[in-house]
Amino acid sequence: MAELKAKLQADLAAAMKQKETVTVASLRMALAAISTEEVAGKTAKELTDDEVRRVLARELKKRKEAAEAFAGAGRAEQAAAELAEGEVLSAYLPAQLADAELADLVGQAVAELTTQLGEKPGPKQLGQVMKAANAKVAGRADGGRVAALVKATLLG
Repeated sequence: MAELKAKLQADLAAAMKQKETVTVASLRMALAAISTEEVAGKTAKELTDDEVRRVLARELKKRKEAAEAFAGAGRAEQAAAELAEGEVLSAYLPAQLADAELADLVGQAVAELTTQLGEKPGPKQLGQVMKAANAKVAGRADGGRVAALVKATLLG
């Protein structure tokens, strides 16, 4: 079993004993998403820690989007609940990169691709640069942030 999944299960049990309702709800939802991912496809499989982190990141993104939707509809209480669940999940994810660190990693990806291609990559190589940048970022930044920075680097 992945260490991160085991930690989530142990923390869920502890939160239940402490009667921490937000934490319990967040961890139950996360573990349900992980279980769903494990049985998706033709054969069931045990997720690795990286795959569990991807599921958690996806769930965190859902919480942020739901909070924005609730806030836009004037439902501040539900928005706050979604944000609280998001904070519980973010504790299990690696710290997000600062803009300068992210720019440095994207710059490294562009430099490596420049060496491979023999010329500076342009907009046509966006996919190649994104693949290299995402490998370096390893889930420590939102895909939208990475994409925006890669586009700005290639077009700018």
